[in-house]
Amino acid sequence: MSSTALASAPAPAAAPADARDPAAALQRAQALATRFAATAAERDRRGGTPKAERDALRDSGLLALSIPRAYGGHGADWQLTLRVVRVLAAADSSLAHVFGFHHLMLATVRLFGQRAQWEPWFAQTARHAWFWGNALNPLDERTVATPQDGWHAFTGQKSFCSGALDSQMLVASALHADTRQLLVAAVPTARSGIHAAPDWDNMGQRQTDSGSVTFEKVRVEAAELLTDPGPLSTPFACLRPLVAQLVLANVYLGIAENAFEDARRYTLHEARPWPASPAAQAGDDPYVLAHYGEFWVGLEGVRALAERAAERLDTAWRRGEQLDAATRGEAAVAIAAAKVAATRVGLDLCTRMFDVAGARATHGGLRLDRHWRNLRTQSLHDPADYKLRELGEWALKRQHPHASFYT
Repeated sequence: MSSTALASAPAPAAAPADARDPAAALQRAQALATRFAATAAERDRRGGTPKAERDALRDSGLLALSIPRAYGGHGADWQLTLRVVRVLAAADSSLAHVFGFHHLMLATVRLFGQRAQWEPWFAQTARHAWFWGNALNPLDERTVATPQDGWHAFTGQKSFCSGALDSQMLVASALHADTRQLLVAAVPTARSGIHAAPDWDNMGQRQTDSGSVTFEKVRVEAAELLTDPGPLSTPFACLRPLVAQLVLANVYLGIAENAFEDARRYTLHEARPWPASPAAQAGDDPYVLAHYGEFWVGLEGVRALAERAAERLDTAWRRGEQLDAATRGEAAVAIAAAKVAATRVGLDLCTRMFDVAGARATHGGLRLDRHWRNLRTQSLHDPADYKLRELGEWALKRQHPHASFYT
């Protein structure tokens, strides 16, 4: 894994020895996952900001995972970065979400901005373990950018701002007051006029802090606007939505794997066979075994699709500004297939896990329903029907998905 996820960087600077080792990054992620899993059900009940867990991510060094080594990062490619997302999601999908979106925001400034912009942001992020939050949401057009003398004033609100609370940097968007052009900027979260509200209270992904951010005449300097090349300007810049899609596909896969392991543990140690069953133990019931066989086939299929999609993304990323539309389109098709499969298999498994765990598994204290709630909440933000339409156009007409902010 020698390619970097976020740049074709200059000669590498010195980095800790284990930072160059993919196995070490995965080991740190697994240690965090074990810690997060122990409190995931209780924190799901509580909601709010998982401050201690976010600080643990900072301390782990994994916030610099996708940053090139030249800027103090680990230089991981997307395959490794997304495996870490999945490991975390198999313990706590909220934390995996904000972690994955942190790396998505870093990718955004790399794709939309100039080297003079993203180089210092990368270096500061790696040095100070900055967390990046999201206030971009182009579907929410309530924030307006009014031009001033050499800068813009951002005023309005944004919804679904995952990870904005407890972040050091935000990627935000606004519509130009005169031209209605979408402007994207990177700004410090603590800047005067920015207010991230603790108002996220949805049924799932309850610790993603995906509530609202209000901008009150926030000063955004020209050097903070990501206009060159900007969004949707080149095939390379158009990789941004593909990174987002694949982050979420790996979150969904991790949720499904978490649900599978919870169901398996309960079947083996707690579940009782149905009175009509020929088996003495629930784990020997032929119907239960058939369910687990189906679960396994589904998970193995999504794993294969997710790995192939990550390989295609890395191939496209390594081409940088030389990326052509066809190679970008091949990655888009692979990622769409993985996203649809992860959504369908995950929702099915998170529902049918109770068929193999039994009625006692619905006890409120276990909160095993959180797996379905988490996946259902997040998947509604990007309907699988539209991904299937794109895949249908490819399968029938060999037309790649049209690049937009969402595909």
